[in-house]
Amino acid sequence: MLKNNIRSVKASEIELKERVVAINRVAKVVKGGRRFSFAAIVVVGDGNGVVGYGLGKANEVTDAIAKGIDDAKKNLVKVPIYHSTVPHPMEGKFSGGFVLIKPAAAGTGVIAGGAMRAVLESAGIKDVLCKSKGSSNPHNVVKATFDALSKMRDPLAVAQQRGVNLQKVFNG
Repeated sequence: MLKNNIRSVKASEIELKERVVAINRVAKVVKGGRRFSFAAIVVVGDGNGVVGYGLGKANEVTDAIAKGIDDAKKNLVKVPIYHSTVPHPMEGKFSGGFVLIKPAAAGTGVIAGGAMRAVLESAGIKDVLCKSKGSSNPHNVVKATFDALSKMRDPLAVAQQRGVNLQKVFNG
């Protein structure tokens, strides 16, 4: 299933774990004082290459998280994973957030900051080197990470497209 050049997945088919990336409290000043509401950005993933993010806003934290989880389940994408890492280096951009994602050797672990780490661990990537450049706003970092992951190409698909074996794709 391709939707806008992104591999989309149905949420009902898989078991998803959710992770709250950030909760933001906003205040609206009214006649009687301040009225608080909350915005939560949530990442869901199955730990096997499927991941999604969502934003939920409500007057209670738990309601905002629940809305974020529902939103995240609506836009899931399939991420290519090759030997527990990403197949090739990629840069992602959203607004002021820039991220760089590079493959790493086995045993390296997830070297990434908070918002990016949540996305990569939810996707099931175990060894990766990342750098967040530009904005540190978790919304922009999560969306830039999704931009980078959605631009990744599966090595098996590249090998079939070129008509060569998998070793030739990586070793030239």
